[in-house]
Amino acid sequence: MTSASEHSSQSKQSSKSTEDSSVPDATGSNAAVMSLPHNPDFENGRWFPTWRPFQGDLDRNPVGINEYLPPTKSVLLGVQHTFAMFGSTVLAPLLMGFDPNLAILMSGICTIMFFMITGGRMPSYLGSSFAFIGPVIAVTAYAGVGFNSNLNVALGGIMVCGIIYALVGLLVIKTGTGWIERLMPPIVTGAIVMIIGLNLAPVTIQGVSANQFDAWMAALTVLLISGVAVFTRGMLRRLLLLVGLILSYVAYFVMTNVLGFGMPIDFSGIQTASWFGLPGIHAPRFEMSAIILIAPVAFILIAENLGHFKAVEGMTKLRVTPYMGRAFFADGLATTFSAGFGGTGVTTYAENIGVMAVTKVYSTTIFVMAGIVAVLLGLSPKFGAIIQTIPPALLGGASIVVLGLIAIAGAKIWIDSHIDFSKNSNLIIAAVTVIMGTGNFSLHLGGFDLGGIGTATLTAIVLNTLFNWQKNNYQK
Repeated sequence: MTSASEHSSQSKQSSKSTEDSSVPDATGSNAAVMSLPHNPDFENGRWFPTWRPFQGDLDRNPVGINEYLPPTKSVLLGVQHTFAMFGSTVLAPLLMGFDPNLAILMSGICTIMFFMITGGRMPSYLGSSFAFIGPVIAVTAYAGVGFNSNLNVALGGIMVCGIIYALVGLLVIKTGTGWIERLMPPIVTGAIVMIIGLNLAPVTIQGVSANQFDAWMAALTVLLISGVAVFTRGMLRRLLLLVGLILSYVAYFVMTNVLGFGMPIDFSGIQTASWFGLPGIHAPRFEMSAIILIAPVAFILIAENLGHFKAVEGMTKLRVTPYMGRAFFADGLATTFSAGFGGTGVTTYAENIGVMAVTKVYSTTIFVMAGIVAVLLGLSPKFGAIIQTIPPALLGGASIVVLGLIAIAGAKIWIDSHIDFSKNSNLIIAAVTVIMGTGNFSLHLGGFDLGGIGTATLTAIVLNTLFNWQKNNYQK
């Protein structure tokens, strides 16, 4: 019987033996494609992988998807992921007039659902999706301030969107991922991952540029997080985002509440908030006009999450693509569940993938911890009030680091897949997609706004299909 330490050693040797082999790619040309090693613990034929305790050195070795850390470290890393998702998961419902506390609660429940449905094979956090903002505002005529009085109509559209997304997941489970792989080879998925980070960059920078004090505090946050990432070791390095935010929070408090620079932190909300309280529940209402506008968001989520899953596969060097159908189904079901109670549609979060990229901790058990923390926050207005005292400048500084890591993860997909940029077809696909996505170039189909990421994704798929068709015809 092989011990856990012996197995860890064997896994490392297997990883070292990974080789790149030249095989025909989707365009019919020979390109080097990354060959992933067989991992018997992960590909064990059961619903869940074989779980093993992490035996390596946190300074040198990544923590695998099916490995777990001691409870204390797991909780701390889970809290860090909660911090990473918090800004966006709270901002999205505020922009649509939803209840942010309910959104946090739903994000935690949905993340745990995602873990169970995917069999713990996809390290992801499910948070509020920004893809719904435009369609929801359009169908509800939301003015942008306070509670959205037409919320119920939007919820019906989001539920139908989730059902469509879940059905696509079932189709992928039944037919396999080959057709998706042909539509979105590494040149396309790398570009999609990159623009997920770059598309949100202008909003993040604008959010910390209201005044010079906020800009300097955001820059300080970037420096502190970067310093923890580079100059510390072990568990402290893995908690770079959490530790960096705490250090910047202390610095902000001293600069504002003590020395009088900038807007001081307001702690009054913590005192008045109760320790426990259930957020309000809202029932959906199904109207065809709203469904027509909101349901197509499912295809944006598919493209966005495909990029996320490819980034995860590139980072972990494990074959997660075969479980993509499960992930689509889980995300669709979670979106339907969340909207059924009045929450936002959910999606796998790029911010948390960025955290994984820098911490090298891919264990899915960490996301269960993050989900539990989010549930507690959602059920406790007081804890929510504490988190909401974090100044936007600090969250913006953390977002700069995280979104940058996502963009680099896209480039890493190209590098790992040995994309040949001497070919004009690859150059055009990458160049057009990245600029469209970064510049938020958006097309409308009827009354539906594709958004920058959706438009760029569709363009990449069309260009890739067109170039493949041309090449195949030239070869006949």
